[in-house]
Amino acid sequence: MFFWDPTYILVIIGLLISMAASAYVNRTFRRYDTVRSRSGVTGTDAARYILQQSGINDVAVQEISGDLTDNYNGQTKILSLSNSTAQSTSVAAIGVAAHECGHAVQDQRNYIPMRIRTAIVPAANIGSTLSFPLILLGVILGMNHTLINIGIAAFSLALLFQVVTLPVEFNASRRAIRILASGGILAADEVPMVRHVLTAAALTYVAAALSTFLQLLRLIILFGNNDRD
Repeated sequence: MFFWDPTYILVIIGLLISMAASAYVNRTFRRYDTVRSRSGVTGTDAARYILQQSGINDVAVQEISGDLTDNYNGQTKILSLSNSTAQSTSVAAIGVAAHECGHAVQDQRNYIPMRIRTAIVPAANIGSTLSFPLILLGVILGMNHTLINIGIAAFSLALLFQVVTLPVEFNASRRAIRILASGGILAADEVPMVRHVLTAAALTYVAAALSTFLQLLRLIILFGNNDRD
């Protein structure tokens, strides 16, 4: 049953949700990536302007390879913008750059959910790496309940990380929209376009959390009654 059973439908549902969210964010980004901002600023220009206006002087902005690989690293104080964002003057690119600046603002202001997420990253990474090997080893050793339960608990750390990530990402988007609406980078009719892009991006995090929850639910269904066997 561990290798094939009806509960695989939960994994398939999670996969479909993630694929749909990814397709939606890519479609939305492509749509607004064709709309050039009337200000003519690039994603890099917008990021530097927002950081300056927010009083953040210790964060460097760099361009990295890839497509939608934008990220902010609070440990190195580096805001990385992908090729599709850094030099583009599109509304979508400016929105993505502003979102990453939102994380930098969170870092500067000690946003509690962000601190919690950072603190649990090591445990979540270890849990994600060891969970399935522990469960599989437990099955191989004749349904060893202790190993299986430890594996399930380790996997739950990955879900905890993704749940904590949700308010961090939504808050960064709200900060970005507020900054863009008041900073003069975008015209009033361009701000709703950014909102569409960032809302679509946020849905990918919701989808990831749902997918992980469904996988955890599957594990609980499969092995949750072990203690009563």
